Amino acid sequence: MARYIGPVCRLCRREGKKLYLKGERCYTARCAIERRSYPPGQHGQARGRKLSTYGTQLREKQRAKRIYGVLERQFRRYFKIADRYRGATGAILMQLLERRLDNLVYRIGFAPTRRAARQMVRHGHILVNGKRVDIPSYSVSPGEEISLVEKMRKSSAVQESLERTEKSGRVAWLEYNAENFTGKLITVPERQDIPVDIQEQLIVELYSK
Repeated sequence: MARYIGPVCRLCRREGKKLYLKGERCYTARCAIERRSYPPGQHGQARGRKLSTYGTQLREKQRAKRIYGVLERQFRRYFKIADRYRGATGAILMQLLERRLDNLVYRIGFAPTRRAARQMVRHGHILVNGKRVDIPSYSVSPGEEISLVEKMRKSSAVQESLERTEKSGRVAWLEYNAENFTGKLITVPERQDIPVDIQEQLIVELYSK
């Protein structure tokens, strides 16, 4: 399946907001948004048109896709699943995205970005309930334990990522055991407990047309 492999800072500039795709760099003055806050391309600085309602909805959907590293077909499938459940479709959509294995590997702190977490899962470095799972989109259920394989526990990149996450703090609905390098999804998070700046109602409106 196709996957964007270009410079991710262009994506932040295109959306006009930090998507935190480069880990630590996004919090420094080296962040592309800090240096060039206009869209990429030769006409980036000239773009100043006000977005239509459709354009606003589209940008919000694109922003969500890029944050979680999901392509259009898969994102639309998540929406269809969310739409079948009772409750707020947008909130359920966000819950489904948060329960992805690559996202939880990132949330626990094993990887500095979701892209790095996806690569870690693909390379077989992640176990779920003691069994190797190499599918980034695997949906983790409450109570399932996510752990790091033995050979990766001494990796400097992993150690640095864990230290940064420890300083910034983990979400309340995840449990982490530093001694065993394991994390556990305690419960499916409520929308207000998901620290992602997305107006999911705009996405619902876009797909409901």
